[in-house]
Amino acid sequence: MKSLLIVAGAALLAASPQDRKPNIIVIVGDDLGCADLGAYGGKEIPTPNLDSLATNGVRFTNGYVSCPVCSPTRAGLMTGRYQQRFGHEFNPGPVNAAEETFGLPLKETTLPERLKGLGYATGMVGKWHLGYKPEFHPLKRGFDSYFGFLGGAHSYQKPGKDILRGTEPVDEKEYLTDAFAREAAAFIDGAREKPFFLYLTFNAVHLPMEAPEARREKFASIANPKRRTYAAMLTAMDDGVGRVLARLREHKLEEQTLVVFIADNGGPTPANTSRNDPFRGTKGQVYDGGTHVPFLAQWKGKLPAGKSYDAPVIALDLHPTAVAAAGGPPPEKLDGVNLLPYLTGEKSGPPHEALFWRFGAQAAARMGDWKLVLQQGKTELYNLSEDIGEKSDLAAAKPEKLKELQAAYAKWDSELAEPLWGGRGRKKK
Repeated sequence: MKSLLIVAGAALLAASPQDRKPNIIVIVGDDLGCADLGAYGGKEIPTPNLDSLATNGVRFTNGYVSCPVCSPTRAGLMTGRYQQRFGHEFNPGPVNAAEETFGLPLKETTLPERLKGLGYATGMVGKWHLGYKPEFHPLKRGFDSYFGFLGGAHSYQKPGKDILRGTEPVDEKEYLTDAFAREAAAFIDGAREKPFFLYLTFNAVHLPMEAPEARREKFASIANPKRRTYAAMLTAMDDGVGRVLARLREHKLEEQTLVVFIADNGGPTPANTSRNDPFRGTKGQVYDGGTHVPFLAQWKGKLPAGKSYDAPVIALDLHPTAVAAAGGPPPEKLDGVNLLPYLTGEKSGPPHEALFWRFGAQAAARMGDWKLVLQQGKTELYNLSEDIGEKSDLAAAKPEKLKELQAAYAKWDSELAEPLWGGRGRKKK
């Protein structure tokens, strides 16, 4: 018996690092325009580190989020479920104005909770926006460590004393985007001996428009001062992503780490000069300009390099994909789909038959190339393969296709909950 234990122990010690579960890093940008990244055709603002995820991995050309604003998208990402199923349909407003009920419902299982159960160290750095009360704090929702702020927006230049390390305020003095990159790299340093999950949620490039002058000076050729600041803010985030990727390389963890980057919604162009073209609309709208976002994934040696994946996918997919990568059983009752077999070629066809959106009085559904848009009492239909900018309404010309999407949307809508807060413009069922 003793000799068997010795042999078993020796086998464990001899196991190669590649045999362990992969690390998982999900990075979220805030209010970022799809067309501002080089990987999606942007020319004005260099984003070499984010672009490297596309070069070394997969660039999704039809990547969506489940809401055109921040908090609901994050609720969907964390749970893998359409957030309207549990009433998290709207943003809450600032802490002093948020309704008492605001927070990701405690009955919902989060991604870090699942990964923690699979033996992962879990850490979060950045913007939370899923509850202000103690019971909704990241440390109560599956994370071992937390550094960031709980609200929806924050100063970059003067972070102040409401940045939290765990539950304790710290007097952060570094430019906030750089501070988040610093803390993310430090988490990797401390957690690298076991599989880890890092949720890095930059608030760049969300308002307020603030950037160090040295970074702004690099874009002196941009005449619009707001756009110049936006460029500086985006390059700061790109530098931060580069810092994380460099730390993985330093610890020889690149081939053991699935890295995903996504934005939380389309850019609010008038507010921060973000570019959503060629899509119509902005943050807050269910046109593609509000929900079609940058979506990149790298896992060297596991996912193909330089691949463009064209089937529609959604941020809800990150939850089951991460659980599958970690070797966990497929979670039940999720709307997201494990994307890994589609990306490796094990499965063909689209991961989703349809994608849906409901944001108060606005709603949308996408089935194949067809998209239904409901807003302001008007019903619209677009063929995105021919009209990516949603300019030519075909509702009158394609009545059968319109009925098909309306029926699919109506079925999905019948399964949803009423909003727990907010709800301006939302009609009760």
